Amino acid sequence: MKESNRIELKLTLTGSLEKEVVAFLNSREGGFIYIGINDAGIVKGVENSDQMQLQIKDRLKNNIQPTCLGLFDIVGEDSDGKDIIKIIVASGPEKPYYLKKSGMSEKGCFIRVGTAAEPMNIRMIENFFAKRTRNSIGKIKANQQRLKFEQLKIYYEESGKKLNSNFASNLSLQTEEKFFNYAAFLMSDVNSLSMKVAKYKGKNRVDLVENNEYGYCSLIKATKQILDKIALENKTRSRITSKERIDTSLWNSLAIREAVINAIVHNDYTYEVPPKFEIFDDRIEITSAGSLPDVMSEKELFEGLSVPRNQELMRIFKDLELVEHLGSGIPRILEAYPKNSFKFSENYIRMTFSNAWDLSEYTQVTDHVTDHVAGQVAGQVAGQVAGQVTALLMAIQNEMNRAELMNNMKLKGRDNFLKKYLDPSLNLGLIEMTQPDSPKSPTQKYRLTEKGKRLKKQLEEKS
Repeated sequence: MKESNRIELKLTLTGSLEKEVVAFLNSREGGFIYIGINDAGIVKGVENSDQMQLQIKDRLKNNIQPTCLGLFDIVGEDSDGKDIIKIIVASGPEKPYYLKKSGMSEKGCFIRVGTAAEPMNIRMIENFFAKRTRNSIGKIKANQQRLKFEQLKIYYEESGKKLNSNFASNLSLQTEEKFFNYAAFLMSDVNSLSMKVAKYKGKNRVDLVENNEYGYCSLIKATKQILDKIALENKTRSRITSKERIDTSLWNSLAIREAVINAIVHNDYTYEVPPKFEIFDDRIEITSAGSLPDVMSEKELFEGLSVPRNQELMRIFKDLELVEHLGSGIPRILEAYPKNSFKFSENYIRMTFSNAWDLSEYTQVTDHVTDHVAGQVAGQVAGQVAGQVTALLMAIQNEMNRAELMNNMKLKGRDNFLKKYLDPSLNLGLIEMTQPDSPKSPTQKYRLTEKGKRLKKQLEEKS
């Protein structure tokens, strides 16, 4: 590793750290600072890495203006068996950034030039200031000022953190005049934001079968609800071979999670248009308002450069570990899906991820089971039972005991397995006990009945 326009190496934590961070904040691409590596690129390591990370966070929080919270990330890493610290710095949207003690002057403003942090001249400072983003959710005064944040406090406590009486100021949820800003409104217990997860039958928007609404609450709560809903929709299809059980999900769960969070964190809320999530038989579409920031190109986005549109939201999502670190989301998505999954326009960004298999084919298969179940139980229950019964029928081979079945189906909860999988299949006469007179025998096994065998054959043919 060697120094470049985006990489700064430091052997120890020095007094010039803030200057280097300011230079990256004012640069187009941001950059990385490594502590514990000398100028020759040789890893020397640091002592008390955890304590040093806290010192760095405190220094950057208190010594740089405008606030850079949400624009940097500090990561402890192991290199050659030694601890080093990596500081990821994004390009800031409110340039020029400057050292608090020196003010917005040639002594306080720096920019990265080659491998050095160079002072900015007065003309450059004035040009940056003239272009500074003013219509951001951090600067917009919320229409309502009587806001409550009980939900946000609970999420912080669940993450092992606690919000004190100054949390609104610390999390940049106030304007310069100390009013709650629009970011605070989005994080409050009650607001007007609602996000929708729509589900269509088919491959267009003609036949809407579900339109679930999540919102009017803290953005964190709404985000978690959407993640849970999409995880529930991320169905898994199983194929049993002579050697193994092969499970295939509709979408790559990690990539979809990153895409959902990316759309919510970087949505341009000044349009007052929330992101939306749409599920079709052949794909899922995730759309967020606002195009790429002016200082970022598509190429730079795909390379993992980060210019947070809403640094206040990014800060909170990072605190709650919904975001791992700056610039990590898009590269994770690209590990599973191609670049042409992204579409950019003047007013929105849309991510489209194809299903691993056509959902309409899944519906045809599970309908077979639902039809069979519906003849014997109530219709509402039939739809719920069909998926579990299908999974058990496809998993059972010859004679198997409970533990073997659960292992084959990758299930852990015994009560859940009995209630949702085994008992319904027994009640429907699709499987039977090898020892019906001793139902609780430790050597009890289960096998398909003739009815079960016929249904399983039909399912396999449909698959």
